[in-house]
Amino acid sequence: MAGTIDKGFLREQAALHGITLDDAALERFDLVARMMLDWNTKINLTTITQPRDVVLKHFIDSMVAAPLLPEEASLIDVGTGAGYPGIPLAIVRPDIRLTLLDSLNKRLVYLKELCSALELPAGLVHARAEDAGQDKEHREGYDVAAARAVAPLPVLCEYCLPLVRRGGIFIALKGREGEIEAAEAERTAEVLGGRLSGIEKRQIYDGGEIMERRLVVFEKSAPTPPKYPRNSAKIKKQPIK
Repeated sequence: MAGTIDKGFLREQAALHGITLDDAALERFDLVARMMLDWNTKINLTTITQPRDVVLKHFIDSMVAAPLLPEEASLIDVGTGAGYPGIPLAIVRPDIRLTLLDSLNKRLVYLKELCSALELPAGLVHARAEDAGQDKEHREGYDVAAARAVAPLPVLCEYCLPLVRRGGIFIALKGREGEIEAAEAERTAEVLGGRLSGIEKRQIYDGGEIMERRLVVFEKSAPTPPKYPRNSAKIKKQPIK
């Protein structure tokens, strides 16, 4: 089967962020692209379908967080969708232990097939983030939670921080708006047992254009109070302030 992505372009883009991809990793990324685009004709996985955009807006946009991950960390990708950022992170950081969480079972069916094809061990959790955060199997059970969702940071904090153990981190992959949202989420994080640790800037080059990205990092410094996370309606309508 012919390749889908330009592997040379992917290698060059990864190198701009200090990430070296060997031939095996490039083949795995190509497999991800082919399977995603094939399944996308059956279930709604992504609106990003052009090979160059898949490289930049899915693969590179996810893997730029790799240097922030502690060695051999357990990572839960919250609201993973088509597997981002978790799958690219696991390819470039094979030392991590990956769990993919999503509320839609059809996405997890795809992810199970994808992980099998990649020979990538990963836990698959069919649940809403707020339910997983109250489940003793997952609550404060991970070194890292990561999310690339479009929800505002105060909302994402309540979904993700309860899943992180003390001393761990929550990484939110955001656009330029991440800096403003980080300030809005500081109080939320404190209530949930976390604190804003830092904001890392990344630039992804798309021809003459620059995609501004922000990796907003929260450290878990204390246990999350038992009442959190609340149900989804309250999280969205009454964010912690």
